[in-house]
Parts: sequence; structure tokens; C-alpha cells
Amino acid sequence: MPNRRLLVSLLSLAAISSLADERPQPALMEEDTLKSYLHNDPSVQVETRLDVDFTGDGLRDSAFVLRGEERRILKVMVGYATEVDVDYDPAGEMEMDISPLGSAALTAKKGVLLVEDLTGGTTAIQSLYRFRYEPATKRMRLIGDDVMLYSRTNQHGSTSISTNRLTGARVTTESEIEGETYVDRPAKRSQVAKKPLYMEDAPTPDDTLGLND
Repeated sequence: MPNRRLLVSLLSLAAISSLADERPQPALMEEDTLKSYLHNDPSVQVETRLDVDFTGDGLRDSAFVLRGEERRILKVMVGYATEVDVDYDPAGEMEMDISPLGSAALTAKKGVLLVEDLTGGTTAIQSLYRFRYEPATKRMRLIGDDVMLYSRTNQHGSTSISTNRLTGARVTTESEIEGETYVDRPAKRSQVAKKPLYMEDAPTPDDTLGLND
């Protein structure tokens, strides 16, 4: 009898898994469709894209960076499936620096979309943004960001700022060059507003570093 119960349980799990596998998925969006989101720019290119489920509902989502002559944006589309339709809805868009030092990197880990970018010149800014889908608002919420300004030719020190946008905790660390080595100064801890920030509201790395003040 115990063996029969085990067999029934295994068969039930297999059936559930099979149904999950058969769930309709939104079709992978064509590159021309992605380009259309940066209107009136014939030079637009898809710099990078990520097509995975990062909302946790089992459906394919899409995040991509578009680069044109005058604008560079990150855009997120989340998949949905109803009885009559399977498609994508917009969930967020963020302006990005127009002159990157390479293509942005998009990854997803445990329901968090990670956006890495490097901009500038000999003095560069490295940034990492973390976004999580918020079902209540159907938007991508900024939950944390790390930015670092540094010299790619070791001509000056660095400033790094790590912010938890859920708790408001911020850690700022500065370093200076002494001889041929970098020496970190004591980290400074502070608080920023905990008001929810979404992808459209995300501060630029320059804003976080105070370069626009």
C-alpha cells in the first residue's frame, strides 16, 4: 500500500509538471519590434537583450537596451497569458548614458533584474542597478544600486556608493592613491529616502555621485 501511494504521488507530480510545460508562452519578440520602441530613430540598434522569466510567474519576459544617435534606453516587457491572448505588457523604461564603454550586461537572479553598465572615458563610472517586478503596480521597482567613479589610468582615487533603496541605507567609500596603491578611507554611512522608486525614476549614476550638483 505505501508503494502504491508513492506511485500515485509521483504520477500526480508528473502531471502537474507536464501541464506547466504546456503553458503557452509569449512569442520571442522580433528585433524590429524591439527597435520600434525607440521612435523616429533609423540608427537604433539592440545593444543587448535578456529573454527569461524574471517576474516569477512562469512566463517569458524581456529586458533590452536600445541605442540610437541621441538616446539609449533600457526597457522591460513582461509576459502575460489569458484565455484569449498571450503577449507582453510594458513594465518600465530607463534612460541610460548615450556613450557607454561597451554593451550593458543584463542578468536575472532570484527574481531580480541586474543591469550593469560602464560609461565615461579615462575617468569612468561603473554602475549596477537591481530591479524587482512589483505585481501590485505592475512596474519594475528599484531595490538597490551601486555606482563607482574611478580612473582607468590610475590618475586619481575612487568613490563608490552602495544604496539599499528598500531600507534607505547608503554606504559611501572613498579611496586615494598613495604611491602605487589605493587606500580606502573609512566608510561613511547615511540614510536616503525610502520612497518607492521605479525604473522611470531611477537616479542616474551622475546624480548619485553628485556630479550634477
